[in-house]
Amino acid sequence: MKPLEVSIIIVNYNTADLIGACLESLGQDAAPSREVFVVDNASTDGSAEMVRDRYPRVHLIVNPQNRGFAAANNQVLPLCRGRYLYFLNPDARLKGAGVLEDGIHFMNAHPQVGLAGTKMLNPDGSLQESISLRYPGQKFAKSEIAGLKGAIACVMGASMFARTDLIRRLGGFDEDFLLYGEDQDLCLRIRRAGYEIGYIESAAVIHHGGQSERQSIPADIWKKKTRAEYLFYRKHYLPETVAQIRKADLFKARFRLVALALTLPFFWGRRGTEGKGKRTKYRAICETLQSSNQEGRT
Repeated sequence: MKPLEVSIIIVNYNTADLIGACLESLGQDAAPSREVFVVDNASTDGSAEMVRDRYPRVHLIVNPQNRGFAAANNQVLPLCRGRYLYFLNPDARLKGAGVLEDGIHFMNAHPQVGLAGTKMLNPDGSLQESISLRYPGQKFAKSEIAGLKGAIACVMGASMFARTDLIRRLGGFDEDFLLYGEDQDLCLRIRRAGYEIGYIESAAVIHHGGQSERQSIPADIWKKKTRAEYLFYRKHYLPETVAQIRKADLFKARFRLVALALTLPFFWGRRGTEGKGKRTKYRAICETLQSSNQEGRT
């Protein structure tokens, strides 16, 4: 078969109210030549059925169980015919018809870039933070991060263009990551392979964010994020570095909990709600780090 310019991969989990707008934003017949894959991770909201009925041109794969973001993306990697991959979240939609063209043009013009993120906008049009110049815990890991090319450490995984041959060579996403941290891990492995991470400012995507976790309670989300972050550390940092980070994180979380206990009684309204949210966050971090330490994982 003739190679296409781009293969678009969307991993879906219970976003029936959003994935339609995502697919509509891709257009039907406009250039460039592309193919679209939707991998459904055992949704229960009818979103897979909706994609099958309304978008017959989409290559739909329905998993009987939730395999996680990384594994679902890798699942269709052998099927992709595009020179480039475009990883897109179902709770995002392209802002304008030129996003795919801009992404392809950028990757063509910057052969040193292995993967590039796009501009991300909140639904109200404000800029969403999607670029990081540092990896988590990097201030403790100077020797592990030294010598990498480019200034960008990683970009948000909700909208990313990448070179198909490179991603295949690297084995795709690391499937040890189920939901969080896989984009940071992939970006670091790409840089260690001698490429840079890029940013396509002309290509904008409106991103709702966190929609697949709408049914999860906040404490569980923070525990998942913390476990993913420490998985990243164990894969890429020295054991002594991980121990330093854990010590610093525990100190910070405990200090913040004490400070919140002293100040929360004086907070009202919005500030009180934000304070309770922070208390949930730091409690979850403490619990996760303490339990993981007892199991000998950090």
